[in-house]
Amino acid sequence: MSDNDDGPLGQEGFHDEEFDEEFLEEELRQAAGILDPVPDELRQLAVEAYTLHDLDARIAELTFDSLVDAIPVRGSTDVPRMLTFQAGELTVDVEVTGEGLMGQVLPPQPARIEVLSGPQPGAPLTADDMGRFTGDAPPTGPFALRLRAGGEVVVTEWLRA
Repeated sequence: MSDNDDGPLGQEGFHDEEFDEEFLEEELRQAAGILDPVPDELRQLAVEAYTLHDLDARIAELTFDSLVDAIPVRGSTDVPRMLTFQAGELTVDVEVTGEGLMGQVLPPQPARIEVLSGPQPGAPLTADDMGRFTGDAPPTGPFALRLRAGGEVVVTEWLRA
């Protein structure tokens, strides 16, 4: 049947040049999210499975977390959270504040960094030649960092912001 042939009921085929498939897909996703939301347990399994797509990545262990390891200072409010991750010789120091995050890769080297927060693509950051990087958006909910430096991939442990 050609484009100009009538359909099975004598109707001309559907040929709307202005039909927006992406808009329809987004509308259907929103409707499904309202009418049939993904259970929290399934969402968590999906997030955990997503982290496995970098099977060749080394895992950077959390070696310092100021929420656990630091001595609290009386009267201090809104103090930044300090994190240190280590994978072999590579160390990543990160400071998380309400305005965003900043950190440094040690030994100093350029790196591409993604802030992972679930199955969505990570926010891309770039470390300069001194290994320094900043991000304007603070992570919300569970997050991890994926670093690509010196030909290797390193993923930090997942933490709650």
